[in-house]
Amino acid sequence: MEQSIDIRPAVRRQPAHPSIDSKQISALVDTFYGRIQEDDRLGPVFDGRLNGRWEPHLEKMKAFWRSVLLKTGEYKGQPVPTHTKLKEVVSDDYRIWLELFRETAFDVFKDEAAARIVIRQAEKIAESLWMATIASPFDRVPDFLSTADGWN
Repeated sequence: MEQSIDIRPAVRRQPAHPSIDSKQISALVDTFYGRIQEDDRLGPVFDGRLNGRWEPHLEKMKAFWRSVLLKTGEYKGQPVPTHTKLKEVVSDDYRIWLELFRETAFDVFKDEAAARIVIRQAEKIAESLWMATIASPFDRVPDFLSTADGWN
């Protein structure tokens, strides 16, 4: 007796926006983390954690953003447990991080729709990390984590 096996077709992975490519993602990560390093508050936080290991971190972040924006599936890390170890991070650091990220996205992605999609993804990630690292069960997510009501 032959048994039939139902095979589902592979999930079709489509980029978050058709104009986004890996060169832009690389530019996004390099530019953004360059700005992080120059920031008076976040620069020392990142330097203290990375301690001369910026290149591997940048490569990991490029893989992460390619996974998020191009749907490559190549990033296999666990960002929440990693970020919960960052005891020196305070709520306002997420505001600074997102301000730098938003500015960078608009500089790198010349297609405004693509920039807004990239920013929305970053906001979702920031909200998730904020909830995991800063929030208590009854906290409301700060308004600065989202531009859903309008753009700055």
